Amino acid sequence: MGRILSIDYGGVRTGLAVTDPSRIIVTPLETVQTTVLTPYLKDYIPKNKVDQIVVGYPVNPDGGENPIVKQIRLFTDNLKKVFPDIPLDFYDEQYTSREAVSVMLAAGYKKKDRQKKGNTDKLAAALILQGWMEERQPSK
Repeated sequence: MGRILSIDYGGVRTGLAVTDPSRIIVTPLETVQTTVLTPYLKDYIPKNKVDQIVVGYPVNPDGGENPIVKQIRLFTDNLKKVFPDIPLDFYDEQYTSREAVSVMLAAGYKKKDRQKKGNTDKLAAALILQGWMEERQPSK
């Protein structure tokens, strides 16, 4: 079993999170400039045995599409060509950035660390992945 990689795609920066090989623990990984995201993933995915990708997909509260959706679609279409054997799924990321800030506050992050947008991005990616995994757990 390989890792699951989560992507919180942004116009400027993209947050990444990943599971351990056993798919038990979700960890914020990195925030990378979106312009170098694909080369970063081409290097990271094979080296770390990623066999599932989850991409945050923002849906507006009214059900309409967020303006960044077109960019996400272009990115994921390309990603499917680069990694045709790795399943790709989407997860509604509607409030993950706001939730990430709340988590940082609760965890006692200093103000300067909370203000670093990169910290929010990679934590949002972790929340996307955690939510995606929880939805797929068998009910008890």
